Amino acid sequence: MKNTPQTLEDWLTHCERLHPISIDMTLERVRAAALRLGLAFDCPIITVAGTNGKGSTCAMLEAVLLEAGYRTGVFTSPHLVHFQERCRVRGEIVTPEALTPYFERVELARTQGGEEISLSYFEFTTLAILLLLADAKLDVVVLEVGLGGRLDAVNILDADCAVITSIDLDHMEFLGPDRESIGFEKAGIMRAGRPVVCSDPVPPQSILDHAAAIGADLWQFGKDFNFSGDKQQWGWAGRGRRYAGLAYPALRGANQLVNAAGVLAALTAVRDHLPVTAQAVRNGLSMVDLPARFQIIPGQPTLVLDVAHNPHSVAALSENLDAMGFYPCTHGIFGAMGDKDLETMFARINPLIDKWYFTDLPTPRAASGADLMAKSLAQQTRKDVLTLSFSSPEQALQAAIAAADPADRIVVFGSFYTVGGILKDGVPRLLAKHMTV
Repeated sequence: MKNTPQTLEDWLTHCERLHPISIDMTLERVRAAALRLGLAFDCPIITVAGTNGKGSTCAMLEAVLLEAGYRTGVFTSPHLVHFQERCRVRGEIVTPEALTPYFERVELARTQGGEEISLSYFEFTTLAILLLLADAKLDVVVLEVGLGGRLDAVNILDADCAVITSIDLDHMEFLGPDRESIGFEKAGIMRAGRPVVCSDPVPPQSILDHAAAIGADLWQFGKDFNFSGDKQQWGWAGRGRRYAGLAYPALRGANQLVNAAGVLAALTAVRDHLPVTAQAVRNGLSMVDLPARFQIIPGQPTLVLDVAHNPHSVAALSENLDAMGFYPCTHGIFGAMGDKDLETMFARINPLIDKWYFTDLPTPRAASGADLMAKSLAQQTRKDVLTLSFSSPEQALQAAIAAADPADRIVVFGSFYTVGGILKDGVPRLLAKHMTV
């Protein structure tokens, strides 16, 4: 290869140019490249699919397994600020320098022999990260599905345990028009005779049918495991195991209990291979950390960061905002992809936002801030709402800070690009105007 890329950024630029379409839902090409690479794992694999809650589920699994003393590897996507966030080894984000040799190995395998294999950006980068994890001498690997499940690049590997989180309408142009179609795509990560945990309280029938059809060991929320709780603590009960008096997970929001229940089911399902103590469960869940999942940053005004970018996650965000109590004014900074169900999202959250700051995002798929503003106004029933549009999340945040009183709150939500734009220089700490004079 002429002018071999040297840095991680160089390699990512190279990956963006390779394949004619950015999302290509097939496994043949990535499987052929993996075969050339000899990609294989000698430790258990837990694969996580779903519409919402995948990242939180992966983070909780990682936190508990680390507390139990296991050497963990985690692959998640997308990233918020830096690409290397997608890969964690033993709880630490890998360095760009650690990744670059694996990009070179993928390129050599892709171009060797008679036929060159065309790989999409996601396929190429996923293979590089999987190679790094396979070399890292790990006890367990947790893999997050990027899109769907059946035809996602991580599905070239057989999961020892599959976890399917909530199913909702998103990416319908790729996954199908309804929950049943989407559920079938997610169900593709199941394997015959192996456990699959479904933590969606009302799962699509397609998931249950596929588990039965292939003979997977289905753990169904409400049937094989459940949780209960009060304001102080919660408990979990599943097949042959109970946990009582648990502190609430460090990740905030009512929806995180459903994710945590699925995590405990998965850990129970694999306990013969990866036993964990009750203390590891308690410590792991109490210390788990994942940015931008209803992340509340204290200050004046209060700042809330959330990557809610589809109707289901925006509904969860709305409920969590309601539960925060009274704020005189809520400022909403929002940017999203143009193919999202914006009308449903606005219908749910419009009553909670008093001042809107819509933003452009640095990707062709994104709706413009002006476009988002027009769609919001088209179904806005309140007369007292302010709406503005900005060219970047940073500009939108600065405008919100200038307009906000100390007792207000600012909510940044939508695409990973929206929240990532706010976090790229670190976590903002807001100080009320009277404190900065």
